[in-house]
This record gives sequence, C-alpha cells and structure tokens, in this order.
Amino acid sequence: MTQRPICLITGASAGIGAACARLAAPDYDLVLNYRTDTNGARAVQAEAEAAGAKAVLAQGDVSNPDNIAAIFKTLDDTFGRLDTLINNAGIVAQSARLTDMTHARLTQMMNVNVIGAMLVAKEAVLRMRNTGGAIINVSSAAARLGSANQYIDYAASKAAIDTFTKGLSDEVAADGIRVMSVRPGLIDTGLHAKGGEPGRAQKLAHMVPMKREGSAEEVARAILWLASDQASYVTGSTLDVTGGR
Repeated sequence: MTQRPICLITGASAGIGAACARLAAPDYDLVLNYRTDTNGARAVQAEAEAAGAKAVLAQGDVSNPDNIAAIFKTLDDTFGRLDTLINNAGIVAQSARLTDMTHARLTQMMNVNVIGAMLVAKEAVLRMRNTGGAIINVSSAAARLGSANQYIDYAASKAAIDTFTKGLSDEVAADGIRVMSVRPGLIDTGLHAKGGEPGRAQKLAHMVPMKREGSAEEVARAILWLASDQASYVTGSTLDVTGGR
C-alpha cells in the first residue's frame, strides 16, 4: 500500500474538482469520481499521474446509493484507507423563478447536492473514524446571496451544506476528523453553461469588489490548504472564496 495520503474527489472531471486533482497530485494519491464525462476524467487522471500520483477513476452518480457504494469499493480495493474527502460533486439547473420549478427539478437538486454529499461524507467518516482525516464540502456564495430569479433551489441546497458542515464537524471532531466547507463565488467554470448562462461569471464580475471572476485553481488552493496540516486547528468553518462578494 502507498504511504502517500489518499484523497477522494467527487465531481473530478472538470471545474473545481479537476483543479483540486491537479494541485493535489504531487502530494496525494487520488480516487477521481465522475458521473458521465469519461473523457474529462481520463484527461485529469493522466495529468495527475504525470505529476506523480497514483490515480484511479470511480464512475458514479452520488445521488444513487449503489453508485456511492461502488465508488468506495474502488477506494477500498485500491488503497484500503481514506485521508481526505473533497466533497465537490454538484449540479445546477437552468435559471428560473420558483414558480417555474418542478418537483422533479427540486428533488434532483436536493438528491445530488445535499443527500448525495451527506451519504458520501458518511462513508468517509466510517473510514476515517479510527485514523482521522479531513472532509471539505464545496458550498457556494449562493447560500448567502439566495440567487433570486436564477437558482434559489441551488442556493438552498448549498445553505444546507453549510449547516451540515457545522453539525458534522461537531459530531466527529473528537475522532480526529476535521470538516470544513468552501463557498466559491463567481468562478470561471463550466457550471454557468450548464445553467444556461455560459458568460455569467464575466457578465457579473463588476459586482465583485475585486472586479473580476475567480478561477477554479484559486478555489482549489483554498480547499487544499484546509485539507493540509497547516489548517490542523480548523474545523467547522466555512471559507468564502468570492473576491469579497
């Protein structure tokens, strides 16, 4: 078995998850989860391996408990332990007002962004409770801002992640497990295109005190700092990476 720390990243085929994998690769061995973007996941895997990591792919939809079990079977069979979870997988839907949102949309949003994240964290805690570790949940500034007329369902799901982060951190602190979340702001990733607004980050950058959008790498650096021993006395905290917004 490897002596390098083991990190599981959900939603690792693009955006913030992929940036985390690239930055973690010199120091961690990796389990890279993705749902459908096989080509993206393989490209991230190749970059991680070129940087010195052992990186394995674990396909699965975090809203499906059987898929979560398969992801962790890959982890267990390959590495036999887990040191860090970057709980990043999430979705956003097309911009809409609440009056245009359906039960199916709301159910899917909560199943992926909240229930899926909680179940992934549960499996991580089961593997960390004798050895300690770090869990970093990826929230959003939308949890504070509400995202009226756009994605209030997404915002509500991320507010739930902030509450979950605090509760879980208190629950497992005595087991040596630290739990934090990061709230990205306007970040230049493909998530905006999935919401039907590919240029959204650039269009709204003037609203940010720093007058620019952020990068996935800037968020990833904050996540990896929280995962590191440099943040050994940090738990239960939520760190904004928003340019001041």
